[in-house]
Amino acid sequence: MTSAYPSSGTFHLGLTGGIGSGKSTVAHMLVERGAALVDADAIARQFTAPQGLAIPLIAEQLGGHFITPEGSLDRDQMRALVFRDPTAKKVLEAIVHPLVGQETQRRVQEAIQAGHRTVVFDIPLLVESGRWRHMLHKILVVDCRVETQIQRVHARSGLGAETVQNIIDAQASRPQRLAAADWVIYNEQLSLAQLQAEVLSLPL
Repeated sequence: MTSAYPSSGTFHLGLTGGIGSGKSTVAHMLVERGAALVDADAIARQFTAPQGLAIPLIAEQLGGHFITPEGSLDRDQMRALVFRDPTAKKVLEAIVHPLVGQETQRRVQEAIQAGHRTVVFDIPLLVESGRWRHMLHKILVVDCRVETQIQRVHARSGLGAETVQNIIDAQASRPQRLAAADWVIYNEQLSLAQLQAEVLSLPL
């Protein structure tokens, strides 16, 4: 990826928020406004699915037991490993991030050629990684209380409060995300219509 992105004539918006914040819903609403969406997580999953380009490297550098019988990354095992071993996390990132970067660049060029005026970069770890900021004009943070995050994630996936809290603790804190934000949507007790109104009010 290059620092030339923001001079391409398109508006580059970084979108982030903690788990359960409503970030994915906001991303969908931005697409409805005509933006092109580049989903960093979805791209990473593409490379860690069966036959994904990252799979042989992960098996070689971190161990074949992190690959499922179907040939994809065992996300539960890997999540447990990177929580307790920062070195393993760096190894995984060194494998996956360059692949994500190349595919991101390809999709941005595709969006520009298709005539999109806005490209939204949906990046859960935007603040943590520190490698995206130079490619973005603005950063939009979808924010809510930690208690709300836990309630939403439990309701949709059944994960226990302790598990969700561990995921939250591994992400940037609310103050860190808010400090990086140019725009904030406070998604606390908003109806879908109210959330959509917030999205429509963004000066894109």
